[in-house]
Amino acid sequence: MFKKLFGSSNKVEPASKLATVRNITVGRTVSLDPLAWRRLGDETHFVLDRDVLDISAQGLVSLDSGQFVHRFYTDDHVMLQAMSDDKAGAESYDFSLFIPWTSAYPPGERERRIWRDRLSAPVFHGAAEELPDYPRFWFAESDAVQPPVTLWETIWDDRTATTPYAKIFQTCMLYARELADGRELMIALEQQPEGGETTHEIMIGIPLEMAEFRA
Repeated sequence: MFKKLFGSSNKVEPASKLATVRNITVGRTVSLDPLAWRRLGDETHFVLDRDVLDISAQGLVSLDSGQFVHRFYTDDHVMLQAMSDDKAGAESYDFSLFIPWTSAYPPGERERRIWRDRLSAPVFHGAAEELPDYPRFWFAESDAVQPPVTLWETIWDDRTATTPYAKIFQTCMLYARELADGRELMIALEQQPEGGETTHEIMIGIPLEMAEFRA
């Protein structure tokens, strides 16, 4: 009754409610099992020199399908990614770990068009980036030219912030190649931050089992 008369004494929570996925969020550390990539041997281009990640930022992508992509970043752009059916990340799955491979500033529209054409092909030919060829993982059932996926990612670097650190429009495609003891992932994308410069990025990744990381 007193709450109805005088209002609740509880403090107003920040407008931002960042997801916590398997106890992972900004400001926490994630321990990795290095066997997740070491078992792949010399076949993989994925190399990580540590088994603990300090999470300094996290991103959220809302997909047209109703699913959500949660991304957790270190200062040097190592990324742990999870999918979920809810924004809070309570039911998460499809975990993966990515490291940055290349980053470039396209000098003009011609280079951007060439990049988009590469992302539209069924196989990404990686010789220019000192990588092998990667078959397309998204739309793998078709060998036809397929426009890359576009999405917005909202980035936060503080759990108490009420506005995001950045919003980035991305044009991207996911690839995968089978190895003797697993699978190597590759994501190629064009990033266009609000108020920032366009870049072309490649990240190399591996799938992660739930038992291979904890926070």
